[in-house]
Amino acid sequence: MIGWLRGRPMECWTQGNRSGILLACGDIGYEVQVITRQQQNLAVSSSVELWIHQVQREDATNLYGFINRVERDLFRQLIGVNGVGPQAGMALLQECTSPELIEAIRGGDLRRLCRAQGIGKRTAERLAVELRTSVDGIGDIDVKPSLVDGGDQQFTTEVKDLQETLLSLGYEDLEIRRAVKALREGQDAPEDHDSEGWIRACLQWLNQA
Repeated sequence: MIGWLRGRPMECWTQGNRSGILLACGDIGYEVQVITRQQQNLAVSSSVELWIHQVQREDATNLYGFINRVERDLFRQLIGVNGVGPQAGMALLQECTSPELIEAIRGGDLRRLCRAQGIGKRTAERLAVELRTSVDGIGDIDVKPSLVDGGDQQFTTEVKDLQETLLSLGYEDLEIRRAVKALREGQDAPEDHDSEGWIRACLQWLNQA
């Protein structure tokens, strides 16, 4: 099994919704599928190191390449879920960076997961249920705790009330957390104990996002 490759990119290739590079390693050229948004940056590099997941079939050998081990390990977790094949796994990593994807899984952000091509609501639910715990141990990614896990201790009661209100309006946990973070980092954040002010400010931010 091939687990890692280092070489010189010779060209890019595209087949339908699949993107990749031809990686020259010594006297051998490997066709490696990569995340589409990373393809161009990889192609212009003089030397590339990729962590590889190899899929061996009767009629073909497919290589999937990732710029770090965390991505590769996360990909392996994704395709271990029933209904998530390699292309769906690549689509999820195309839609989200690794930290964003881990946050979406932990927070049960089905709306974000369903943005990936080939991921329906039932599959997104399986991802959130089956991987919520296991993704915590992948690499050294610093993922802030979900609000439902007790994150943001500086004003816990207010955040909990805010979360429950916005969840009842149909917003996802990850969306709410991003709104809170954006407002707290700005200069016009409401007072910590102004629950109604936080609700109004978050709704305004979410409607503009």
